[in-house]
Amino acid sequence: MVSPVTVVKSEGPKLVPFFKATCVYFVLWLPSSSPSWVSALIKCLPVFCLWLFLLAHGLGFLLAHPSATRIFVGLIFSTLGDAFLIWQDQGYFVHGLLMFAVTHMLYASAFGMRPLALRTGLVMAAMSGLFYAFLYPGLSGPFTYLVGAYVALISFMGWRAIAGLRLVGAAWRWTELAAGGGAVLFIISDVTIAVNKFCFPVPYSRALIMSTYYAAQMLIALSAVENREPVEDYRLSKAN
Repeated sequence: MVSPVTVVKSEGPKLVPFFKATCVYFVLWLPSSSPSWVSALIKCLPVFCLWLFLLAHGLGFLLAHPSATRIFVGLIFSTLGDAFLIWQDQGYFVHGLLMFAVTHMLYASAFGMRPLALRTGLVMAAMSGLFYAFLYPGLSGPFTYLVGAYVALISFMGWRAIAGLRLVGAAWRWTELAAGGGAVLFIISDVTIAVNKFCFPVPYSRALIMSTYYAAQMLIALSAVENREPVEDYRLSKAN
């Protein structure tokens, strides 16, 4: 297991562009009521910096680790989703929703199906069902099933991230904690979006949504670094 201090020393400098881009977003705080390509660039820049963070480990690293590659592609779809959501009031909310749905499928695939943690899955399923029931009265048209499918996908992603958590013993790894924490923050961000859009206005919703979202993406990107499966092990696991 790599110590957290070692992680900060080795990975911290590679994350400096992400932190700077995030600060730029919050300092400029461009009005969401006036979407433009500039505001889209400012919003997408932090996640784009996370592309660079993973690429800084080399293409060989990504090619050798399928789960890291899936997280990298998930970040690309996230960036597209961010761009679409800039123009959500102009009819592009569904496009953003679909981009993030693909992101969650990629992240869930990266986190894998072992250990299964069926009890955790049942808890997540129950919570997602209750949340969808809470949202349902405010849904209409295609959102009735699109939001339901999205809630199921992000809950599945959260299950697979949390299932890998081992907080005690020699098997503990900081990457699994990063994946689990990132998934939880992503869920908090999307729950806030859904409640704010379909139920009632959430105070300081934009600040809450974006701060949890950027933190979530950073932690999920970081979880790819001390990776689970070199490509040889991946092929063996597929063969078995």
